Parts: sequence; structure tokens; C-alpha cells
Amino acid sequence: MTVDKKKQTRKDEAIDKKYGTRGTEKKGSAKKGLTKKDVAKKVVGKKGQHKKEPEKVEKVEFKTATHKDSEKVQKVLARAGKGSRREMETMISEGRVSIDGKVAFLGDRISGTEQIRLDGHHVKLTAQDEDICRVLIYNKPEGEMCTRKDPEGRATVFDRLPPLDAGRWVAVGRLDINTSGMLLFTTDGELANRLMHPSQKVEREYAVRVFGEINEAMLQTLRTGVKLEDGMARFQKITYRGGEGRNHWFHVVLSEGRNREVRRLWESQDVQVSRLIRVRYGDMEMQRQLPMGGWRELDLKEVNYYRKLVDLTPEAESKVKVDEKAMDNAKSRRIRRSVKKHQQRNQQSNRRRHK
Repeated sequence: MTVDKKKQTRKDEAIDKKYGTRGTEKKGSAKKGLTKKDVAKKVVGKKGQHKKEPEKVEKVEFKTATHKDSEKVQKVLARAGKGSRREMETMISEGRVSIDGKVAFLGDRISGTEQIRLDGHHVKLTAQDEDICRVLIYNKPEGEMCTRKDPEGRATVFDRLPPLDAGRWVAVGRLDINTSGMLLFTTDGELANRLMHPSQKVEREYAVRVFGEINEAMLQTLRTGVKLEDGMARFQKITYRGGEGRNHWFHVVLSEGRNREVRRLWESQDVQVSRLIRVRYGDMEMQRQLPMGGWRELDLKEVNYYRKLVDLTPEAESKVKVDEKAMDNAKSRRIRRSVKKHQQRNQQSNRRRHK
């Protein structure tokens, strides 16, 4: 080896020692005894050694998920009266529900022995066969809010409902503050959810007084369909019930319950709704003897009518006594007196609040 070559070799070794040999190999070169394929595999292997595998977030699988007698957690919570099944699904998605201290996921199933918490509060569960489905018809007055608590202290539809040992009353849909009439309540969230859902096509009938000029072309448009902000809507049936001057009474039928749908349909024809009363839900009408602000609990046959209507299993028993008297004038007077006393108490408490 010449002197120049020795100097060059020492120079290269010094550079390699200082900066390393990565990237100095000639392209296409391969180590002795190894093919290009083997070298490629080795390089991939070396690169892979330095990469950390991403941690997989595993969903907790509860052991009860395989049990035949288990139920979905949202269904159990709905039956416990915490809201409709859809509301429970939203709460689960938001991480507000836990099962035995672990965050619940949609689709988790429970057998009823677990500890369930909603927003950190323990939920008392009842077995499906032990829970009795109860349904009330409430004659909502105008001026009452369809909410459990009103921040302004106004009266709500829940104020006079009978107390429950477990669970809570769930409203089947809503009526706006200026609408009166038939409002259903139940202790079974699943029943409430199905009765409200448009896919079940449960009919609602309203008595409506409109102010304005009405003609047959306008009524035909309302039967055919009108495009509202949230989609097409129409009345399935319109029946004229009389009137004087520019005030006319109609009975209209819908099979869904969108927000202020009846009012918006009439307003699309440039007429104003001055009174709106719900008189029927499904095939069941509200009794005329039921005073405004009063409620009546349905018997077993009536409860099972609604359950059958939405494909739920019938109940075997009811809280209503078999020999309980039907609504008569004496019972109606008692309810009316009770409602009046309740209103007086509310007025007194409101006066004290504003002093």
C-alpha cells in the first residue's frame, strides 16, 4: 500500500469515528454472503426495533355480556325512569354512566347485580319482571311548562303527579306552554320512547281554533304536505268542526310530534292558531270529566293497549284496583278542588318569593 493510500485510509477512519458510517455506503452494495433481499429484510428489522407499537385502547368487556338474561344498560336506565332510551344512549356516549366503577360503552349489557352510576349518582335498579309499568293521562292546562324544574319558578306538568317509591315519571312527548290537553306519563322509559318515535306512527289528534280566511285549496295543501324548516310535514286528516266569522275550529291528525308542528303548518298558510288542545293519543281519548290540571291512572287493559300498540310485552298486573270507580261527577269535583288548592299554594309561594 502506498503512502498516499495509507493517509487516505487513516483519514477515512477518523471521519467514520467522528461522524459514523451511516449513509457512506455505496448504492447497490451488499455484504458478503447476503443477497440484496436479505439485506433489505435486515434493514427493515432494524428500523422496526426502534418503533414503539401504539397502545390499543381496549373496551372493557363485562362478564355479564354473554348472559342470556342480561339487558343493554341504556334499556335498564330508561326503565328506571332516568329518561328515554335515546337520552340514555347520549349520556353513555358522553361518558356519564359507569358500571362497577368503569365507564360504560354503548352495547354493554348488565344482569342487574352491578352498581350503576349516572353523573356519579347511584341508580336504583329493578328487575324487569318486578317493575310494574304505570301510565297516567294528565289534562295539561295552558301556562304549564313541560319540564321538571323551571328556572323562573313557573308551574310545571310534574308538580301534581303522584310520588313514586322508585324510578320517576317520564313524559311521552311535550306540549308547548300555550297548548293544553292530553299528556301521557309513564314509569317505563322504553314505552315512552316507542310511543314518541315517528317510526311507530302513533296518531295524535288536536282540536285547533284558527283565525283567518280558510278555503279548500289551503286544506288540500295541508293534507298533501308543506315544506317546513325541518322537512316535509302534513296533516293526515282534517275535519271542520264549525266556527263564526274568521274563527274556525278543526280537528287535525298527525303521526309524529315535531316541535310546534301543528302551529307551524297552519302558519305556513298565513293563518294564526289561537287555541290548541290535544284530545287523543293512539285510539284513547281524554275523558271530558277529567278536570284541567287533573290526572287519571290507566288500568291494566288500557296500559296493555299502549304496550301492544308499540310491540312491547303485556303487563300481568297493575297498581289500579280492579273495583276502582270510573271517572264520575263526584270524583271530578274532588280532583277540581285538589287542583284549586294546589294553585293557591303555588300563588302564595310565588308572592313570598317576589317579596
